[in-house]
Amino acid sequence: MIDAASVVRILEDVLRGVPRPVALHEPVFNGNEWRNVKDCLDTGWVSSMGSYVDQFERNLGEHVGGYAVAVSNGTSALHASLILSGVGAGDEVLVPAMTFIATANAVSYCGAVPHFVDSSEATLGVDPGRLAAHLSDIADVRGGECRNRRTGRRIKALMPMHTFGHPVDLEPLLDIASSFGLALIEDAAESLGSYYKGRHTGTLGDVGALSFNGNKIITTGGGGAVVTRDAGLASRAKHLTTTARIPHRWSFVHDQVGYNYRMPNINAALGCAQLEALPGLVRKKRQLAQRYAAAFSDARGARIFAEPAFAISNYWLNVLVLDESAGGKRDEILETTNASGFHTRPVWTPMHKLPIYAGCPRMDLSVVEHLERRIVCLPSGPRLVH
Repeated sequence: MIDAASVVRILEDVLRGVPRPVALHEPVFNGNEWRNVKDCLDTGWVSSMGSYVDQFERNLGEHVGGYAVAVSNGTSALHASLILSGVGAGDEVLVPAMTFIATANAVSYCGAVPHFVDSSEATLGVDPGRLAAHLSDIADVRGGECRNRRTGRRIKALMPMHTFGHPVDLEPLLDIASSFGLALIEDAAESLGSYYKGRHTGTLGDVGALSFNGNKIITTGGGGAVVTRDAGLASRAKHLTTTARIPHRWSFVHDQVGYNYRMPNINAALGCAQLEALPGLVRKKRQLAQRYAAAFSDARGARIFAEPAFAISNYWLNVLVLDESAGGKRDEILETTNASGFHTRPVWTPMHKLPIYAGCPRMDLSVVEHLERRIVCLPSGPRLVH
């Protein structure tokens, strides 16, 4: 049966030769990052205008198969995506209870209310079947609007998250969104380089959000992007995130409440170099996932989470899922591995357990609560593969 000592032994074997402490995930700068950033410093173009912003948006759009608008971080990308989808004060937005807090916070920024939904063991993301049953129980659709019978509020959007880079099952979620008149916003913050049935995550819903924080598969230091296949929506996203200023050589006229969310040129310069390296980074991370899967294959009571059959995942974080019988060992494993120089972590505290969101509407969240007790995230950076 899996225990803390055996997890340490397996990590020592898989990561043999890697100096400790071993980070959970750290950036890799082996390309044109220094050259691009120096160019920004030499030319003075370091702020929210410059050629690297345009280049990064163009290259990123080509990579995901749509349009990209670079912004200051992943949370601002989520906030902008919600506004672009028509979410307003008093609305409810369906979000996974098992997510990083930025997903719920972005909803709150709109004056809206997160409505927490359960996850699937098969994807670690929103469970379409259970969500459909929940909405059938509590929601009415009249005049093209979905209303929560229990709260009286409009349910405006569904925002699934691709957990740890693994694509959620999107086709049934798109069907649910269509049936209930919901916008579908993909929280693709962790899933750059991941594909659902051949299409890049973030581009199947109405709009998606990416993150380029320092711990993501590529980084711009901070940074994020709004992505979409709709050219008009992309144009609106750029306008909204550039303080809604009407373009002019010298005048400052703004036609709506906008946001100063644009990505600085110096960050985009990093991003251009990082995008060049992305295929190689994904390849290394998938190799690491294979090594972990092989190493833990004989471990009773635990398994490495594997990408769903319909997906190609970037394996942003490798996840050790303990069996229910071994779930009580999670904290001991976390304590022992970290003390041994391997940075591991649990999944986020589920949103409904945080005091700030405890009063929000929610469905039965039993799967999320079971997964919380059983997930250990392992060191996953591409530096770990030589």
